[in-house]
Amino acid sequence: MLTNPRYTIFLLCIVTAILSLIATVLLSPWFGLAAAVLVPLALLGIYDLVQTRHAVLRNYPVIGHIRFLMESFRPEIRQYMIESDQDEVPFSRQARALVYQRAKGAEDKRPFGTIENVYGSGYSWLTHSATPVHIPDSDFRVRIGGKDCLQPYDASLYNISAMSFGALSGAAILALNKGARQGGFAHDTGEGGISRYHREAGGDLIYQVASGYFGCRNDDGSFSREKFAAITADPQIKMIEIKLSQGAKPGHGGMLPASKISVEIAEARGIPMGIDCISPPAHSTFSTPTGLVEFIRQLRELSGGKPIGFKLCIGHRREFLSIVKAMLKTGILPDFIVIDGAEGGTGAAPVEFANRVGMPMLEGLTFVHNALRGAGLRDQIRLGAAGKIITAYEIARAFALGADWCNSGRGFMFAIGCIQSQSCHTNKCPVGIATQDQLRQKALNVGDKSDRVARFHRNTMHALAEIAGAAGLTDPRDFMPYHFMFRQKDNVFLDGNEVYPYLPDGFLLESEEYPELADWYDRWERASADSFAPPEIPFGPFESRRKMESLKVPAL
Repeated sequence: MLTNPRYTIFLLCIVTAILSLIATVLLSPWFGLAAAVLVPLALLGIYDLVQTRHAVLRNYPVIGHIRFLMESFRPEIRQYMIESDQDEVPFSRQARALVYQRAKGAEDKRPFGTIENVYGSGYSWLTHSATPVHIPDSDFRVRIGGKDCLQPYDASLYNISAMSFGALSGAAILALNKGARQGGFAHDTGEGGISRYHREAGGDLIYQVASGYFGCRNDDGSFSREKFAAITADPQIKMIEIKLSQGAKPGHGGMLPASKISVEIAEARGIPMGIDCISPPAHSTFSTPTGLVEFIRQLRELSGGKPIGFKLCIGHRREFLSIVKAMLKTGILPDFIVIDGAEGGTGAAPVEFANRVGMPMLEGLTFVHNALRGAGLRDQIRLGAAGKIITAYEIARAFALGADWCNSGRGFMFAIGCIQSQSCHTNKCPVGIATQDQLRQKALNVGDKSDRVARFHRNTMHALAEIAGAAGLTDPRDFMPYHFMFRQKDNVFLDGNEVYPYLPDGFLLESEEYPELADWYDRWERASADSFAPPEIPFGPFESRRKMESLKVPAL
């Protein structure tokens, strides 16, 4: 050890600690200041040598802690010193800066041209008109409510996505809802129920009913008709959203440990104190496509005819087609469907789920839009879209692919001061947004942040009006795929109609089939209104109709 250089710092700490103690006794008490630093370091080094958890510390006592120290603030170093304006981790500095500027009412223009690689694969752009239009009113609205809805809602085209109280602090919920009220747009409660902070400002609410049935559950966790009817009688609740899955962790449940359940969280969720709170992966009220649409009818009746819809991240496409078949079989239609992309997610999730489970928003939205077109139902159901939508361009692109409105979670988190520290699950959010720490929450000024929420929404809608006018449109809902171009590789780009086409209306129901849509017909035939389970395939693995026809084998 005496000759090995990796122990040099540790040995110096030992020697200088001993010398400082001797000097404190023999020479001057002032040497005690040095001893107060050196003695703990020497003891730390001794502990490093005997502990068995970290090999780095056993081989590099004392100095090995520098490695863990650097790792602890690596995200901050990267974000503030190394990250380029376009690195998405998960949102780029350029995107975050745009939200901050619009929320504060600061200058959101930039000089000297784009920093995008316009010739790189994946770049997309909007085609503009030689006769642009000025749109003076940017308070765009969409009516949500089908033939069986008694209380339709005129929603803004841009709203706050689902984020629960508990995941977010009371101060953050209050700031978001107060901003929504000021700006005249909706605030999705998330699955955690309706808290006092949702109610205080009086902003429009979309009440989310998830598998835990928080706010409308019996003591055993099952759905309570009586509690649901009572809570949705509140005129502040404008719509009800059944959550089937979310982009952050589709197909994954969750648990809130008893130690983290405060009196306010228990009140909002309708759960007891001192017991772990379970969010199952699946609903207990229904287990089939027909059961889902029957549940939709039940909620519509219990709520007095308010708009009822569901939210999901697309997984097995056949399962969504099964839901469509259930709609056709029963005649029960949701008023809306929200498509969440796998790139979405304010909540913490296992890495495998966050990175590799679920369909991205653009593909999911296109699929749902075309599935409803194929069944002849598209004009009766509104579609919402969510998944990293924070700019007017991203909203316009979603409209072109079939959305009727858009939601954003992290965009509005940025508006109230989120700095993307990615510490949401630690209860140590540095700006008081994703924490239940009362002291940290006090740093969030509700009055100022709610103004920023309303201002971000207003400025984004103004930008949407400008970009729609540049395309020669008078309403952003008129965007179509052909208004966009998508670069496939360095010297090849395609029209939006080629990349994200609108399929023929009613094609799944017509007797004459389109050969190029063989995969759609395969899934449609395998879908069942009575079960989400795949049909049994008796003769080996499934072969698509397209492949079988090419081999001249009769379809099963």
